[in-house]
Amino acid sequence: MPAEQSSPDPGPAARRRLSGAPDAIVPISSSTETESTLTVLVAFGANLLIAVAKSVAATLTGSASLVAEAAHSWADTGNEIFLMIANKRSRRPPEPEHPLGFGREAYVWSLFAALGLFVAGAAVSITHGVQELISPEPATDFLIGYLVLAVSFLLEGISFLQSARQARGEADVLDRDLIEHVMATSDPTLRAVFAEDSAALIGLLIAAAGLAGHEITGSAVPDAIGSILVGVLLAVVAIVLINRNRRFLVGQQVDPRVRRATLQALLELPEVERVTYPRLEFVGPRQLYLVADVDLPVTMRSRIWRSGCAISRPGCPVHRRWWTPR
Repeated sequence: MPAEQSSPDPGPAARRRLSGAPDAIVPISSSTETESTLTVLVAFGANLLIAVAKSVAATLTGSASLVAEAAHSWADTGNEIFLMIANKRSRRPPEPEHPLGFGREAYVWSLFAALGLFVAGAAVSITHGVQELISPEPATDFLIGYLVLAVSFLLEGISFLQSARQARGEADVLDRDLIEHVMATSDPTLRAVFAEDSAALIGLLIAAAGLAGHEITGSAVPDAIGSILVGVLLAVVAIVLINRNRRFLVGQQVDPRVRRATLQALLELPEVERVTYPRLEFVGPRQLYLVADVDLPVTMRSRIWRSGCAISRPGCPVHRRWWTPR
């Protein structure tokens, strides 16, 4: 059963224990959804402004590193659209044809975003850098390039701080460090924005070094190498994001703390004496599907038997509460 939607109330003690468990079983609140949406919107606005500025600067200067950074920012801007679609579509309520809801759509659209980063960002940057090595062209107006890179660093920093603030708040609750939480979280949009902003800040430093090398040496080689390095950086980030989304789509194993907290919460229910063969699977951001065999107390089994209700009969109230098709 999706933990946020249909699990029985585990009681105050179990709720306290669950609140400290990893994010898969922390209920999705409106504030969590708003925070994720805000993170994506801030990233979209920042990347759009940066992409326009870098494109103008790349045209004026002729710098290969700035061309790579412009491609990077346009890829990030397009990716934020995919992430907004992921947020919206994954929150649709369950339907008869989709009883587990649409949570996994978040991983599908985030996978598209990661593929876009690989193709539109990494491939373009590496290709342009190689072409620049083969046919170097001089760059001009270096000051414009430095100013655009500085403004871009400021805007990317704002977006990065927003994603880091959201990740830090969740990581503190779950007793994780920041990077561990970003890699482990079931929220693919948070991971994507954090990773892309981190790569963008590092890429800006690489581009600035390549532009400075071009100005100092008069050779386009440092600039071209900077473009290639930016492309390699984006390729690594894209592959990591693709792999994480793939693992959640095919069935990501839950954190052992989630499993323990879930079993403890179930055992605190008065209707449950023993839990065996639990299976917990992610079905969306911060959503788990739980299937388990439960043993009822002897007193409850006798009451059910006297009332003529068998646990295997679909009409039984206990059956409706616990039985889940395998």
